Amino acid sequence: MTGMWLCTSVVVWGLVPNTPYLHALAVAACVTPTDPVLSNSIVKGKFADKNVPKPLQRVIIAESGANDGLGYPFLFVAVYLIQYARSSGADESGGTRTAMALWLGETWGYTIFLSVLYGIAVGWLAKELLHWAEDNKYIDRESFLVFAVALALFIVGTCGMIGSDDVLACFIAGNVFTIDDWFRLETLDDSLHPTIDMLLNLSVFMWFGAVCPWSEFVHNDVIPFYRLVLLGLLVLLFRRIPVIFAMHKYISQIEDFRQAAFVGFFGPIGVSAIFYLYIALEYFHNYFRVDGKLREDAKHLADTMYVVVWFMVICSIVIHGLSIPLGKLGFYLFHTLSSTMNKRSDIEQDAVSIPFRDTIFAAASRVVPSLRNSNSSRALSRGRPVPPRSNLFRTGSAIIPNGRSSTKSLTVHTNPVTSPMGSPTPPMAPPEPSSSPPLLGVSLPTHNLGGYPGAGQSANSGKCMRDTNENSYGAIGNIPSRPRLGSLYHSSVDTINCEAK
Repeated sequence: MTGMWLCTSVVVWGLVPNTPYLHALAVAACVTPTDPVLSNSIVKGKFADKNVPKPLQRVIIAESGANDGLGYPFLFVAVYLIQYARSSGADESGGTRTAMALWLGETWGYTIFLSVLYGIAVGWLAKELLHWAEDNKYIDRESFLVFAVALALFIVGTCGMIGSDDVLACFIAGNVFTIDDWFRLETLDDSLHPTIDMLLNLSVFMWFGAVCPWSEFVHNDVIPFYRLVLLGLLVLLFRRIPVIFAMHKYISQIEDFRQAAFVGFFGPIGVSAIFYLYIALEYFHNYFRVDGKLREDAKHLADTMYVVVWFMVICSIVIHGLSIPLGKLGFYLFHTLSSTMNKRSDIEQDAVSIPFRDTIFAAASRVVPSLRNSNSSRALSRGRPVPPRSNLFRTGSAIIPNGRSSTKSLTVHTNPVTSPMGSPTPPMAPPEPSSSPPLLGVSLPTHNLGGYPGAGQSANSGKCMRDTNENSYGAIGNIPSRPRLGSLYHSSVDTINCEAK
């Protein structure tokens, strides 16, 4: 953190006009801490679970939580030196000696160490009380889930009353409260804490957008806009990356150069920077006054911090907030384009160009049917027998049509049939001799009957092959039934084949 502070101060001192190095140290102290809110995007969620190892996630969380509360010493060492060592009455006020005494006593003793001790005490006491209440069934599930939120609000309120570092006290109390990992495991599957975290984060960033001095970035007396943009890029580039590269071999959780680059790049600037900015502005307005007026150096420093810190926060939100989505988009876009080009190249290599392909296909479509017709005609010319066409048996026609043999078929109506419309149906004429071959190769002789006796009587020759016993509709008996329409009900005819004498 000290290296980040010094690197940032050098960039600010070099790009902001008319800025002493102590002022640059004060500005750099505000943007040095890593923001724990923006760090959640790289330590939680699907991207973190898939791409960031667990030890690396813990290092980022611990660093962002610790240096968020440890920004006080870096800020107030510069503020005290500006107040006492560079004032017009430095000799009377004690100068550097007074500044260092206040820094060691008030900043480190009262603000830092008191916050750590207070966080340890409150966190341990809260853990024991919650265990006791849960064992004795004195707390319900809803109160159990919101206990951590109530504890955080309690610490912030009490630390604010005594003037200590409330952010650092909350961080220490949270670590002590979950030192046995019991509360985390009990609330592992609960969505209340992530929901509250998301709502608070959205509220904070909405407030950022509402109070951000957008017009001050262009119209100010501190730094031109082009220098401000260059300052934002250089701070994000040299604030963490050189320090992490120099020290990653001594950090066991960072295994290789790629992980060092990842940790060095993702050091967002956000809520903590605005927090220290307003602490510094409040201190300037309260303690940097001469005869009731704000000192000129303090006024210039306040204007510089206000413009630079806010612009650095906006740059970090945009760059660090969009880096992961844009990186994933570029990754998927590259793989999609590469796979598409590979498939296209494979298709072009496998394809064989055929000249006049359409013409050949059209000619083949005309030639193939003619070849098939010629083959069938050749088969007929060689005397191959054509398969016999199947006979379709219909009511009223001959069952065994044979015109070339001495067998004849005779169709005789047994009774006059009345059609459904009321008119009698005319008798059907005997079929004409057919030229089709005999069925199964058997020809039966027939005898022409001059007449046909009534139903139930045999033919007058006495040699009738079949006696008819059916009525005109196929029913047993001589009483004609009511005609029915359909393919299964028809006008009954009897075909009788008798031997020719």
